[in-house]
Amino acid sequence: MPSVSNKGLTMPQSPIRKLVPFAEGAKKKGIKVIHLNIGQPDIKTPQQALDAVKNNNINVLEYSRTEGSEEFRSKIAQYYIKNDIPVNANEIIVTTGGSEALSFAMNTIADTDDEIIIPEPFYANYNGFATACGVTVVPVVSKLEDNFALPPIEEFEKLITSRTKAILICNPGNPTGYLYSKEEIQKLATLVKKHNIFLVADEVYREFTYDNKTHTSILKEKGLEEHAIVIDSVSKRY
Repeated sequence: MPSVSNKGLTMPQSPIRKLVPFAEGAKKKGIKVIHLNIGQPDIKTPQQALDAVKNNNINVLEYSRTEGSEEFRSKIAQYYIKNDIPVNANEIIVTTGGSEALSFAMNTIADTDDEIIIPEPFYANYNGFATACGVTVVPVVSKLEDNFALPPIEEFEKLITSRTKAILICNPGNPTGYLYSKEEIQKLATLVKKHNIFLVADEVYREFTYDNKTHTSILKEKGLEEHAIVIDSVSKRY
């Protein structure tokens, strides 16, 4: 049998999917299972979207433009502008979900054995994306007693090396639910500019805020235009 690549051998199994067979087995036994392992929303898909798919008059499904159609990217830009986030269509790339966007981002900003710092605990599949890209994840620990707030900037400073290419955050956090404050985002912005690295923000849960708190996108930080990469997805809201 031909040998499998080192990437294939070291690729971590998704712990999210790993639990599925156990859940399905429990269901077959009549046990009620509450799923906390996968981000499947329980809200209805907008009827307009379903109707558009059902009633379309497309005769030929053509290849789309690599970056996504101009019309679609313009609509996405309008969404951000409505949320006071200054973005234009030329700054947007449409991907097949947030996971592909994360993989594209890692492959674009980092070479083999480069490092990305991520506050821990973090979305488990970041490890898989990094392995596929040959990137090393360097965790910086956020603490339960601090409600998983952003670790002190000094802790990030200790981990930055010549191989550090980016800091990756999830805001609001998965799995912690922590919402980074404007002040915390500003501290990160200052740090990445100081070291000339990227700040990648996974903002797919941007609309899941509570207790009258508001989400602060890294795209609102002035002077961060050459450092900021935002990952977003329609899957959590629609």
